Parts: sequence; structure tokens; C-alpha cells
Amino acid sequence: MSGRQSTAVATAEAQRRRVTVRGVVQGVGFRPFVYALAGELGLSGHVSNTGDGVVAEVEGDPGALAAFCGRIGSDAPPLAVVQSVTHEPLPAAGTSGFAIAPSRTGSATARTLVAPDTATCAECLAELRDPADRRYRHPFITCTHCGPRFTIVTGLPYDRGHTTMARFPMCPSCEKEYGDPGDRRFHAQPVSCHDCGPRLRLRVPGGTAAAPPPRNAEPIAAARQLLAAGAVVAVKGLGGYHLACDASNSSAVRLLRQRKARGDKPFALMCRDVEDAGRLVHLDAVARDLLTGGRRPIVLLRRRTGVELRNPELAVAAEVAPHTADLGVMLPYTPLHHLLFGLPGDPPGPRLLVMTSGNLGGEPIVTDDDEALTRLAPLADAWLLHDRPIHVPCDDSVVRVANGEQLPVRRSRGYAPFPVNLPRPVAAALALGGDLKNTFCVGEGHHAWLSAHIGDMDDLATLTAFGRAERQMEQITGVRPRVLAADRHPGYRSVGWALRNAGGRPLRRVQHHHAHIASVMAEHGLDGSRPVIGVAFDGTGYGDDGAVWGGEFLLADYDGYRRFAHLSPVQLPGGDAAVRRPYRMALAHLRAAGIAWSPALPCTVACPEPERRALAVQLERGLGCVPTTSMGRLFDAVASLSGVCHHAGYEAQAAMELEAAAAGCHDEQDAHGYEFAMRPTAQGPLAGDSAPMLARISADVRDGVPAELIAARFHRAVADLVRRVCGAARERHGLGTVALSGGVFANSLLSGACARALGDDGFTVLRHRLVPPNDGGLALGQLMIAARRDRTEGTEPAAPGLLSGRPRERGETEPEPGRTTATP
Repeated sequence: MSGRQSTAVATAEAQRRRVTVRGVVQGVGFRPFVYALAGELGLSGHVSNTGDGVVAEVEGDPGALAAFCGRIGSDAPPLAVVQSVTHEPLPAAGTSGFAIAPSRTGSATARTLVAPDTATCAECLAELRDPADRRYRHPFITCTHCGPRFTIVTGLPYDRGHTTMARFPMCPSCEKEYGDPGDRRFHAQPVSCHDCGPRLRLRVPGGTAAAPPPRNAEPIAAARQLLAAGAVVAVKGLGGYHLACDASNSSAVRLLRQRKARGDKPFALMCRDVEDAGRLVHLDAVARDLLTGGRRPIVLLRRRTGVELRNPELAVAAEVAPHTADLGVMLPYTPLHHLLFGLPGDPPGPRLLVMTSGNLGGEPIVTDDDEALTRLAPLADAWLLHDRPIHVPCDDSVVRVANGEQLPVRRSRGYAPFPVNLPRPVAAALALGGDLKNTFCVGEGHHAWLSAHIGDMDDLATLTAFGRAERQMEQITGVRPRVLAADRHPGYRSVGWALRNAGGRPLRRVQHHHAHIASVMAEHGLDGSRPVIGVAFDGTGYGDDGAVWGGEFLLADYDGYRRFAHLSPVQLPGGDAAVRRPYRMALAHLRAAGIAWSPALPCTVACPEPERRALAVQLERGLGCVPTTSMGRLFDAVASLSGVCHHAGYEAQAAMELEAAAAGCHDEQDAHGYEFAMRPTAQGPLAGDSAPMLARISADVRDGVPAELIAARFHRAVADLVRRVCGAARERHGLGTVALSGGVFANSLLSGACARALGDDGFTVLRHRLVPPNDGGLALGQLMIAARRDRTEGTEPAAPGLLSGRPRERGETEPEPGRTTATP
């Protein structure tokens, strides 16, 4: 055994127990905590990391043993997440003292949870700023309470030899701290100092890497100077490279935007501290906690107006986030970030930095240094690098605050790979997610592990990153999938990956919007014994009839769904062309509603005349058109019809700008006035007809009604539609729970309005809080449906309820009449 021993001595009546703790218990100071607890209670024995978690054998007084078993979970260190504590009796061995034993690899089915990367703690920050401390200005200062975890782990159990720190031998001082159970850095795997840790270097075009200085200060000072001069600097972070520039310098931001071909897509801001953030955006307690907590996501918050006049030193260039009501704000989360802003006495640099992912548009984030020097060469003026490898790419997480609760938009750094607890056990499975905002998921038993953000599956680099991340996730979770789940869309690249890599395993195809609803059900702990009213609003999802769905009201459980209502279908002319040019969607909706393309309407003027003539023929003959019920496309149409946005340079731009316009309307009384018509269809479900509303909007536009008021009235009309349809579903089927999912519900105005209206009507309303409502949360729902179905076709019967119908036959591929299930 290794490690310092306690002096506890076993008594004559001593008993012995083996205690196993599972959860996030490695790399978070858990073993020194156990060491101290055993010493306090006078127990002997030992503790070690294993592939199953932390295992302690303790011996001593029965009362002390009972206290130990209770406190090991309740008093755990701050970064630990204890999911279970089990113990079993052992024969007393008459041992004395307590030791920390070497780690053991454990069984082949080991499932220790690796901690997410965590922001630098207050103790480390104090040392970073203390000239008398030996780690003063050390860019890689860390301890068991903070620092990299997920992005540096290469295997289990989580020990230094299984991280990218294995290449950095510790100096005697660090080794002493690392081996001392009483020290905050005991077995902190990334521990290092100036003498033995990673080194920074600054590289500029046409030159060679600068020699690393003794105390690693000069590269940061030079980088700060470059940023202040308007340069774009590629900065190596925890999970990949950022591209940074001075957010107050319009020329620098405009240059970065041009180089990245970013269009008008907003950039994220990194503020020096929460006080500066509060001068830029409106902060409530939830937002403040998100910004200052250990996860440090980008938080989308409503910007203050006129802030440039009140705080000229904190002016945000207009090019940072044009045409949006929100700013994406985050705080420094690594020592390097804090040093980049400067310590007291340092030459001044920018107080606000643009921090955007280091990649070309649509590609995965860059993590490798050599790759960064080539792939980011067209984008960066300099590179601030270091020699600690990043093993797992991990983009920044993004959240919103809606009605006082966090709403995930992108779940990645700080959250991945922490699992979601499942309400029902699932077979070992891999769910592939979608093609946009891809996140995959592995699961078994009562846990599902979602990957970090992968990106859009539209190039070889992203597919390669997907495969690498999937192999690594299997390794750290111990899940060996025997079932795969994927979307029903025949053209999805994620589906193609599944077909190529199934290796004889069953592939379950899950309908897109059913997966959305199952996702929010799972995160709220619903076992599926009773269906919910699922409202799935998004831009695109492959429908059972081959149409593009996206404005769906489903009666759903994990075993199947019925389509209760949907938006009336409208022709989607030209596929992606209509998405990139919202005026095409506006004109298509007007044509479907029987409304003339008047030159008084902004969407008509925005469409060039030759394109308008061709579009009229295309819609009349149905050439290159597919019907869509998408709520996302209706948002696009109204955005262009009202004059808010005619061209979309990034996904959901039109919808985001329409939300921003609605947020600018402060006359709640005038925000009423539009209404959908409800009509039955020949197939059975109700259809929400937007024609009467579009006629009113067209009239308001011609009458000069402000776009902000039109946008607010439209949001209210959509919320009223949700209220009416859910009321009809409850009246017919007696269901009282509504689940809201799909990318449209990343809109905090709409999500909040729907939740309030449904709550006033007595519904239980489920909204996303753990995974995104967009396709970044899709894999969780796929897993629950496909792996649950795998169990129903095996040994476990389907739960009774509204959608159960007759028992499903083994191998059945056709859905029951009026009911849809996952298909093999």
C-alpha cells in the first residue's frame, strides 16, 4: 500500500466492511476525504480507485462503521456526485492504520463516472495572484476541486498515468503534495508547477515557436498586447482552441467575422468578472450562479440598452451580435483566461474578449497543435499554445435562462460526460442523434451518457470526430451497445454511420419528433406508464408520410405515439434554398393562404423578380417542393413577411431575430389579435391553419404596424394555439401533462408564454432543463424509445396505457393503424 497511514488501531470487537461508492468520485479529492473520515472515526483499512468507483475496506467499532457508511455519501467533497453507496461485511483482519492503496483496474464492465472539466476554484485563483506563492502566474494551476478532467482522461481508473499529464514527471515539490492525503492536491492528476508542468509558447506567422520562458509570463503578456492592437489570437483552451479578439474593437471583430465567413451569427463574449457582465446584460440570481459556478457555460442574456453611453470602457462592438436582443456571456474558467485579462499591475489589455470556437464554419473544434497551425492559419494572426494534449474535444456549453430556470442550448464543457438518470432501465444501446447539432448517447440500466457537442454531420472531419468520440465514450462508461438507434430520415449521415458500423447489431429507426418528446419525458423521470401531450416544434423532421414535419402535437409514451394535431402543410420550395432565404417561405405561405404577393409586402420586394416568377411556377406545379408542417419554417415566413429578416446566414437566424423583435415590444395589451384556425383533416388529426393569421399580418404590414408588435402578436398566437390544442387533447383523452420540445422551444419568450398559459389551465408542463430542446437532446429520446422497445420485444412487457393497444409481435415492422412505433 502507498500513501501516508493514519494511526487508528482496531479494537478486539472490531468488524470489517467493504464499502463501494459509485458516481463522480475520482479526481475530485474523494480518497483523501475517505482517509480523513476514517481517521476521525478511528477506523483502520485502506481505500483505492477501481474501475467501479472508490472501494474502501474499513475496520473498527460497529458504531463508527455505521457512521462511516452514512457520512461517506452525505459529506462528500464539493465536486463529487455520489450515486450509490453499498457495503458488505468481511472477516475482521486485525489491521491497524489506514492507507490509500494503488488503483485497481476492476472488471471489464467498470463504470466509474469521469468528472466534467471544472472552472478554476477560489483557492487556486488566490495562489495564482499571490506573488509569494510558488504557483504565482502558473497558467495550469489546479487542485482536486477544479481544472481539466474529461478532456484529458485517456483511460480508467482516473490516475495520472491515464491522462495527458502522464508525459510531465512531477518535481519533488509537486510529488510531495500529490502524495500527501492532507493536501488539497493529493492525487490531483493535472497537478504541476512552473518547474514541471506544461509550457506556453506564442507563435506568429512566418516565425518559429518562441522559447518557453522560465515562468510562462511573457507569451501571455505578448498575446494580451496583440489583442489590444486588434489582432486575432488562437488560444488553446480546455477542450479546444478559441479564436479571440478585442470585443470593443469593431475592426477586429469585423475581421474575425469575415475570416470565419460567419455572416451575422453572434459571437460569445468573455468578461473579466461578473461585475463587468452585469453592466452589459440583465442578471438575475440564476444567471449569476451559472456565470460564476464551476461549469461556466456561455449564458444568453438580455442586453442592457444604452450601456455604451454609461460604460464607454465596456462598449461592445455592434459586429459582435448584430440584430439580437441577447448577448452570449461567459466568465474566465481557466488560469490562462485570468492571466490573459491581466493581474494587478499588468499592462492593460481588452476588458471584453470575443471567444469563439477555433474552427472553420461547420467543422469540429480544433484540438491538435499542428492542426491548429494549419487549419486556423487563414483565421488567426498568432497562436498561444501549450504542450498539454487535449484528448477529448469539448466546445463551450450554452444555456438560456427562461422563467428563472436554465434552458440548455448546447450541452458540452462542464456538463459532459455526466449522465442523465433514467426512469426505466434500458438495454445497452448507442443512439446516434441527428445531423444538426449532433450529440450522441450511450446508455445501459438507469444511466445515459450524452457526448459533448459534436457539430453538424456534413463533412468528413465531423464524422471522424464523431467516431473518435464514440469510441472514447464506450471506453469511459463501459457500455458495450448491443442495439443502435437512429433517425428515420433516409439521408442523414448519422444513419449512414450507423449502417456502416452496426456490425450485425439491430438498428432501430425512431421518428424525429417522437424522440424529442421522449427526451423531455426521460429527463423529468416519467416512466412512460401514462402518455403525455407532446408539443414538438422545430424546423425539420422526417415524417411518417415522407413530408417534412415540425409543428406536431403527439400523444406519446416510450412505446409509440399518435399524431393528434399539426400545422396545415405548406409547400417547401427548394429545400435548403427556402431555409437560407426566408422570403421564399413567406411567399409559399402566402400562396397557400390565397394571399397575393403584393409589392407592399417586404417579402415580395426581397425576392428578385426573376426568382419570384420561377417560384410561382415551382409552387403551382409542385416542382422541387415537399410539403412541410414545420413551425420553424412558419417563424421564417413571418420574419420575412414582417420585414425582420429575409436572408439567413446561420441556422434559425430568422427565428432568433423575430424573437428579438418581439422582445422589443412592451405593450402587452396590443400583443393580442392573431389566431390560427383549427380544421379537421381527412386523415383524422386536427390541423392548425395559419391562413387567417397571415392575412391579418399582411394587413398590419400594409398599415405600417411596427415589426416589433407584429412579432409579439405572432408569439402570442402560437402560445394560444398550443393552449387550445392541448385543451382539446385533454378533453378527448383525459391527459394532464404536456411536454414541450424541439428547437423552436429554445425561444425563451415562446417557451415561457406556453408554460404560463398551460399552467394557468392546470396542466403539468415539462420543459428541458438537462438536455437541449433542439437536436442536441434528440439522442436521449432515441435511446429511451429504441432500447425500451428492445426490452419489450424481449422479456419485459409493454406498460399499459392509452397507446399500448394490442401486444406487439416480435419482429413486427408495420405500425398499428392510427399508431406509430419505432421501426427496426
